[in-house]
Amino acid sequence: MIVEAWRSFLWVAGHIVLIYMVIVLLFYAFLLVVSFIHLRRIHRLDDWEPYEELLDASYAKPVSILVPAYNEEAGIVGSVRSLLAIEYPEYEVIVINDGSTDKTLERLIEHFHLQLVYRVIRHQLDAKEIKAVYQSLNYPHLFVLDKENGGKADALNAGINASRYPYICTIDGDSVLERRAFLKVMKPMLESDGEIIASGGSVHIANGCRIERGEIVKVGLSRRPLVIMQTIEYLRAFLLGRLGLSRHNLLLIVSGAFGVFFKPWVIEAGGYADTAGEDMELVVRLHRLAREKNEEKKIIYIPDPVCWTEAPETYGDLRRQRRRWHRGLLESLWMHRSMLFNPKYGSIGLLSLPYFWFIELLGPIVELMGYIVVVFSLFLGNLYVEFALLLLTVSVLYGSLLSAVAVLLEEWTERKFPSISDLVKLFFFALTETFWYRPLTAWWRCEGVIDAIRRKKQWGSIKRKGVSA
Repeated sequence: MIVEAWRSFLWVAGHIVLIYMVIVLLFYAFLLVVSFIHLRRIHRLDDWEPYEELLDASYAKPVSILVPAYNEEAGIVGSVRSLLAIEYPEYEVIVINDGSTDKTLERLIEHFHLQLVYRVIRHQLDAKEIKAVYQSLNYPHLFVLDKENGGKADALNAGINASRYPYICTIDGDSVLERRAFLKVMKPMLESDGEIIASGGSVHIANGCRIERGEIVKVGLSRRPLVIMQTIEYLRAFLLGRLGLSRHNLLLIVSGAFGVFFKPWVIEAGGYADTAGEDMELVVRLHRLAREKNEEKKIIYIPDPVCWTEAPETYGDLRRQRRRWHRGLLESLWMHRSMLFNPKYGSIGLLSLPYFWFIELLGPIVELMGYIVVVFSLFLGNLYVEFALLLLTVSVLYGSLLSAVAVLLEEWTERKFPSISDLVKLFFFALTETFWYRPLTAWWRCEGVIDAIRRKKQWGSIKRKGVSA
């Protein structure tokens, strides 16, 4: 009796999972087609000529680059060096030392010859007290705020208060920016005459690359399987997911590692909120504000500008990161649940939010159910073996093949990996994703849902080695 009831449960659960995964697979296939068409359109265009006019200071708008830093002593010098080397006519770099307990501030003072200065700060957003402001003797456009610890959102709000320019760019303290990336991410914003209020570029994994004095010298691939899978995951997420959503102004995430925003809108939206996913939370509020003001504003993603960031190398660090990301996703979606299926918010309420609720948030839960159904069905035998194989096939298509296609798409368009052996390794690792990496990350993301329900606020810090020599 119990066995029959269990078989009935597996039959129902299995069919729910199968239908869900087929729908998701078709949706991702649609995003793949949209991304392919867009990338084909921009393929072979000269990637330098259209940006030369931006080097004219009378045309480009000045930008304040904000770098929140908490215990980033391993990589902060390389990150700041890369920012001081970017090609853009007028900008300032503001590093916000958010009460670090390591030698982040000391390393900045030593390497960039900082001295204490007085700077007017407009308190437009709530933030913890700033204890001191430093300016570099060698680079007058480099400033460092030393403030009480308040978290990443608080640090960014303090940076916005101290910034002088109309556009702000947020960069993680463990990241390195390509020199031309800034010109490329700013160009559509400047040409849109105010229609585009936020823009984000691609983020790639820096582990395995050779970076000297804040500049990419050689692109490489980490030898660690866990990092290789993250490289593949980033390629898929940015090239397939964000590019497809961006084409229809459905983007709800501009990565905190590299995003540019029009400051007046950020301030009117209330700045960054203290959530685990403060970057997504801000983008959702910007969309919400635009709809409530009945103004046509866009938030876009541009595939070419690249920011290189350090990925977790251990299972423990990756687990903490993924739990935090998924907790942040649920927190933002729940805070704005009144927008879901609300026609007042147009395509954001009717398409984008349902996508993030039912595919991004609930996806790992359904995936985990699928793995459980497959395992138990194989033990029960008979009819369930065929069904388990069907489910496994859809799962492989859903995960591994999409990732493999993303690797090929990246090679066709961006060509960041010069080594053929690295590309072959990426391709074959992508085909193994369904069998170990996706179940692991699905479980960790489910833990993030539990953390959100328990209102857990722990940040879950990750050990940094630094990406730049």
